Amino acid sequence: VLQKTSASFDVSVWEFFWPLITGARLVLARPGGQGDPQHIADLVRRASVTTVHFVPSMLQAFLADPAATECTGLRRVLCSGEALSGDARDRFFRTL
Repeated sequence: VLQKTSASFDVSVWEFFWPLITGARLVLARPGGQGDPQHIADLVRRASVTTVHFVPSMLQAFLADPAATECTGLRRVLCSGEALSGDARDRFFRTL
């Protein structure tokens, strides 16, 4: 599970604890890395991340980065915090 949400934000709670209670591995993004699609894609590939959370606007930015197409190991991508548009959903399925 990629932990990229600031620890002061309530959404980070599941990112911290879900891997620990399910036996998964927690991968920490570098400080400030949560807004860098290239950093996220690199971490997903290098650390074999299978689960990540995005707000839909960050999902759009991630999918716009060519490196996102190489993140084929992702199995669970969760979105919350904003409305997920049909365009973002469709782009996700085309890209990954």
